[in-house]
Amino acid sequence: MKTCELVINKSRFIGIMQELTCEEDIAKTLNAVKLEHKKATHICYAYVYSVDKVLEKCSDDGEPKGTAGAPIMNVIKKRGVKNTLIIVVRYFGGIKLGAGGLVRAYSKTAGSLFN
Repeated sequence: MKTCELVINKSRFIGIMQELTCEEDIAKTLNAVKLEHKKATHICYAYVYSVDKVLEKCSDDGEPKGTAGAPIMNVIKKRGVKNTLIIVVRYFGGIKLGAGGLVRAYSKTAGSLFN
């Protein structure tokens, strides 16, 4: 598991990248992160898992549609990785970022996991 943390306009974004070895890893990792970050404002994610069939999913977890999960998925696809789950945990810092700001923040956090 690889992690990173960014603060953008007082909001704290924690990126988590987990390699998936089986389909069960998805729920197990998501549940563990949700337990660890119970006070988080949003826990958004995207994954691509491909063995016998391709599974792809992303979630905005209450952020405006298309501003969190899709940008995370775009990072996964641009990097060409498979069997990978990226979660971005957000603790709201009091400043609204707007749709464009959210897309940039989630993309930047997910991309930072590859540095």
